[in-house]
Amino acid sequence: MMKAAIIYTSVTGNTSTLAEIIGEKMSKHNIETELIPVDEFQPERLHDYDIVTVGTYSWDNGDLPIEMEEVFEAFEDQEVKHITTGVFGTGDSFYPYYCGAVDIFRDMLYVHTNLAVTLKVELTPQEEDLHRCEKFCDRLLSEFAVVS
Repeated sequence: MMKAAIIYTSVTGNTSTLAEIIGEKMSKHNIETELIPVDEFQPERLHDYDIVTVGTYSWDNGDLPIEMEEVFEAFEDQEVKHITTGVFGTGDSFYPYYCGAVDIFRDMLYVHTNLAVTLKVELTPQEEDLHRCEKFCDRLLSEFAVVS
């Protein structure tokens, strides 16, 4: 059975809500999916998964939250080209670098993994974002099918 991990961090609860929605959508595709809060992340377990998605908010002026640095470095330091990845996040478009941490992860994952998809959601996920979450999962699965 295909295994997926959703590694995420959240301060306001918006990104954790988004992680849960994506987890539910993945489970509907019969994918064994683990929701992993960043404080439970184990870098050596990255290779246990076929698909890994990263969920983050952006800090300050579009920066990575400090607690996500270990996740970022794990992807940089390990041989993970075979892992299909996606990155998602919530943010406020009031700021000049809307969901900047998503872009930072996207650029790194593009180099080190089989990056399939990104998703940015304005603040709290709304009804119209549910379809976007479904498309996020569909894209992950179709990209995974191409490389496997």
